[in-house]
Amino acid sequence: MKKLMLMTISAAFLGASTLSAYAQDAVKIAEPNWASGRAIAGLIKVIIDDRLGGSSELVPGTNAVIFKAMDRGKGEIDVHPDVWLPNQANFTSEYVDAKDSVALSKNSYAGRAGFCMSKDFSEKHNIKSIFDLATPEAAALTDRDGDGSGDIWVGAPGWASTKANLVKVRDYGVTNFFNPIQAEEEIATASIRDSINKGEGYAFYCYAPHYNWFIFDMVMLEEPAFEEDKYKMVQPAEDPNWFDNSKITTGDKEKSIHVAYSKSLEGRVPAIAEFLSNIALDTETVNGWTHEIVVKKRDSQDVAREWIAANSDRVDSWLGL
Repeated sequence: MKKLMLMTISAAFLGASTLSAYAQDAVKIAEPNWASGRAIAGLIKVIIDDRLGGSSELVPGTNAVIFKAMDRGKGEIDVHPDVWLPNQANFTSEYVDAKDSVALSKNSYAGRAGFCMSKDFSEKHNIKSIFDLATPEAAALTDRDGDGSGDIWVGAPGWASTKANLVKVRDYGVTNFFNPIQAEEEIATASIRDSINKGEGYAFYCYAPHYNWFIFDMVMLEEPAFEEDKYKMVQPAEDPNWFDNSKITTGDKEKSIHVAYSKSLEGRVPAIAEFLSNIALDTETVNGWTHEIVVKKRDSQDVAREWIAANSDRVDSWLGL
């Protein structure tokens, strides 16, 4: 009995020491420029601060910057909350597979991506497939600025998916009639809302989980089913001639979305690393969070605290409790 008590006290002391050391060295969580990434970053921060008694900070960054910082392992950025695969496979191939400096959560949630239009516009003009855009008639229907070409939003600057979408719309023949637009997501959402309010056509990159499915009546255009040998994507970091040397004539593979973290955390704060390894999310839950923080303008950490209070058993399982 005495031995058991000593072991318990010792474990408690070691745990407190670990958290105390951790509290002096805040874990840096990347906050990407898309809604699901922001939502999960807020969740991770709240769990570290409130449930594990640690200290954390949110840090903005693009994928390339986040992965390089995690690779260095110096605490500049320790966590990427929302890694979409295969979109970011060039980064995971280098830092997870080759260098073994970054780890992925054991669990993942599913995502999907493609191109969308408003449901009313799609049905009115019988635009059901991505190939239905590759016509002069479709371009005229979606020419919102009068330059003779239609408009299609392919994503935000810095997204791996944006590069792939540029290749896609070229190889589908869409850019023969459409201008591919790169802009931040908030700008694209405003354009979608404006086009729907005016009854105008607008084609745009879409994915799930995402808050747009709550606020717009939209449909995803059909694409050929994913075939690996028809999806060759080379990212700029791999080849300066990436655009010419890429070719995509098929729809995207279903996404597998993970949390990634610097392996340096395993030595610095193993309890945090274990939590990040065990975290298990699902598409419906993340979709709901994006709706709360974007549409209802709520703070991501407030949304996280509310969800954690209602799902304490699930969070406990991530923490090994």
